[in-house]
Amino acid sequence: MLLIDIPGLQKLGDVFVQVLKRNLSVEAMEWLQQKIALIITEDKSVQLHLCFAHLPRIATKKAVEILKEEEEQITELLPGFTINSWTVDQLSRVWLLMQLPSNNRETYVKKVNSLFAAAEMNEQVALYTALSLYHYPEEWISRCEEGIRSNIGTVLEAIMYHNPYPAAFLSQQAWNQLVLKAFFTEKDVNLIIGLKDRVNDALVATLQDYIQERLAAGRTVAPEIYQLTQQMNLK
Repeated sequence: MLLIDIPGLQKLGDVFVQVLKRNLSVEAMEWLQQKIALIITEDKSVQLHLCFAHLPRIATKKAVEILKEEEEQITELLPGFTINSWTVDQLSRVWLLMQLPSNNRETYVKKVNSLFAAAEMNEQVALYTALSLYHYPEEWISRCEEGIRSNIGTVLEAIMYHNPYPAAFLSQQAWNQLVLKAFFTEKDVNLIIGLKDRVNDALVATLQDYIQERLAAGRTVAPEIYQLTQQMNLK
């Protein structure tokens, strides 16, 4: 199952280019395109790793400026997905990832996994926000599960917020872990795509235990927890 078909992915890439051209200097955009030309033709991943690591110095970490019509195009192509809170270097990294040749599954997966293995925090954020855009989506389930175990807030948000991938591909157990982790770490669960659609008995049972623990300790309970448990009762 693909979250977005190949033509849709190409159209999304075109929107990203529009945004990048307005947010990057001419020199930075030329540099990025030159590097991508090298990355596409290399057998190994030397240029890929160098470019991926160096991009913040070229692209800057300022917030992406995006037009309303571009936002609408992105939402139409991949419902729930947004780049509104991204930085320019993050968008540059994700667009770079979208240019990787995907005709050879083994090579493609190996290159993306090599980036995950070496990634520092901001690189992880870019890699996880791109989960919905990779080819061979089943290959990234274990990476997504690994990210849920992270204690880095921005990494968790990259997986949880406006990301269609977890709801589409995670098992019930992994999905429940994601939702529970969101509540435990006080994330904004309203930004989790598919939260209400994937409510299940096991999740509700755990949330009810969590409610009792919170109340016994004299702590407040997020209203969204009650909403999820009530929704299950109405099914």
